[in-house]
Amino acid sequence: MDAIKNTYYKVYQTVFDIGARCLYWRKPITVEGSGSLSKAPELFKKHKVKKVMIVTGRTVGKTIAPIAKKALDKAGIAYEHYSEVASNPTVKVVDEIQKLYLETGCEGFLAIGGGSPMDAAKGAAARVVHPKTPVNKLGGMFKVMHKIPTFVAVPTTAGTGSETTIAAVITDQETHHKYAIMDLCLIPKYAILDPELTRDLPQKTTSTTGMDALTHAVEAYVSWTYNTKETIQLAEEATIAIFKYLERAYNDGNDMEARQEMLTAAFKAGFAFTRAGVGNVHAIAHTLGGLYNTPHGLANAVILPIVLEDYGEVVYPKLAHLAEITGTKTDGTEAEKAKAFIAEIRAMNQRMNIPSGFDHIRQEDIPQMVKWALKEANPNYPVPVYYNKERCTKVINRIINEA
Repeated sequence: MDAIKNTYYKVYQTVFDIGARCLYWRKPITVEGSGSLSKAPELFKKHKVKKVMIVTGRTVGKTIAPIAKKALDKAGIAYEHYSEVASNPTVKVVDEIQKLYLETGCEGFLAIGGGSPMDAAKGAAARVVHPKTPVNKLGGMFKVMHKIPTFVAVPTTAGTGSETTIAAVITDQETHHKYAIMDLCLIPKYAILDPELTRDLPQKTTSTTGMDALTHAVEAYVSWTYNTKETIQLAEEATIAIFKYLERAYNDGNDMEARQEMLTAAFKAGFAFTRAGVGNVHAIAHTLGGLYNTPHGLANAVILPIVLEDYGEVVYPKLAHLAEITGTKTDGTEAEKAKAFIAEIRAMNQRMNIPSGFDHIRQEDIPQMVKWALKEANPNYPVPVYYNKERCTKVINRIINEA
């Protein structure tokens, strides 16, 4: 039975790859450099947007949103501000943003923060153009298919890549299931990469979001299909930069070179996985977010080396090359270099006080986690190793046992 399923997945992904090469995978237009948030009003003016919906979490709503508001006020652009987005944004939050947007006559979105505000704003934008369609009906591939309002994304963490992706991951607060809305029209029009906005990030946020970006780059890189020359190059460049600059940013939040390089790396990794896909790391990580509200970057950081080890020799050639270009290990066999690359990921986690496993996973939840993870990954993700129930269960138990 597994052989039949795996053949179906291969055929599905081959056909999807052929179709995907006919689509326009655009990147957001980037505005970079210290203080670049102040340029947001001119971006909206280009599109004749007179009123903006600002979407943030509570902290960013108090610390960074005022900078944007001051710039909008100066430019004569009105705005509404929704500041109640928390980690793993819910359907309820998306519906509240959409309602406020429509009732107050907004014409564009300014999403400021990590992946959660951007995902919430994307979900709301999808609902703005489909006002009668609930989130659960928009989940999956290409269910939106309408041009969304002008969307400016401003990451305040260097990790999620949401400022360049087609995806918005939304949690059903009743069932704890996560819906991934994926459509090319959800790619933001602009991405503002302002390192000043990441200066005061806690070390824990810097580390976990940085490892989130690394997961995007590595999972995209080891995909067996969907990759293009561009995504391969961007994944390599992102991986090199993260190995070089993440711990610098972690150890010195005022290192603006490291902060800017990490924002750029996260952007590159985001585009790479948007086109090339992610894999079993993300599929399992999303179940942790849904069931336990585990921050997505933290979940990816912990799960990444475990899944790479589980893949084994299938991914050794690609991981060996990553080991070489990052300077992790440049001699020895492919297996030795690949294992050294995985070991360095573990070492980075340890140096940045990221745990090696999770002891909060309940045994009784594992069947549901496996069901959700397999449904998300198969047949959509071009993973190097297809998981069945037994193998996915084994990996989840490793996550528990390594805590």
